[in-house]
Amino acid sequence: MELFLSALGLALVFEGLPYAVAPAKVRQLAEILPHLSNGFLQTLGVVVMLLGLAVIFIGRLGSGG
Repeated sequence: MELFLSALGLALVFEGLPYAVAPAKVRQLAEILPHLSNGFLQTLGVVVMLLGLAVIFIGRLGSGG
């Protein structure tokens, strides 16, 4: 449970970071998103998830598994 809460907290930190650092850019992105196709957004989501899994995998290799 401790690992889950740590991961959730870290995810919330990363989710809030753009709003704290560059709120104007977030607004610009929000204006662009409706014009992107669903297929593009789905592909982007899958790519980002795979990158996240790769980072987790590499991190676990470095810590001995």
